Amino acid sequence: PGCLLLQFLSYLRACDRLLKQGYEEGQVEEAMEMFQYSEKKAAEFLHLLAQFNDMGFQQNEIKEVLLLCGNQREKALEELVMK
Repeated sequence: PGCLLLQFLSYLRACDRLLKQGYEEGQVEEAMEMFQYSEKKAAEFLHLLAQFNDMGFQQNEIKEVLLLCGNQREKALEELVMK
């Protein structure tokens, strides 16, 4: 039980750090879940999502491509441009 509490607190701290970077709460929770609560991978995903969104790509397409490409920026950008 103590271990679960520590994991939960760690998750909350990670979410808090990502929220402080300006990401939306729903996106943070979704990214943390998609990457099995890896703050590093979730942060990479959120950064690229925002970047590609600013370029005018559709959010659902960005998410799909980033997952397929494992957050690899160049590969994901190639896929998005080809769509």
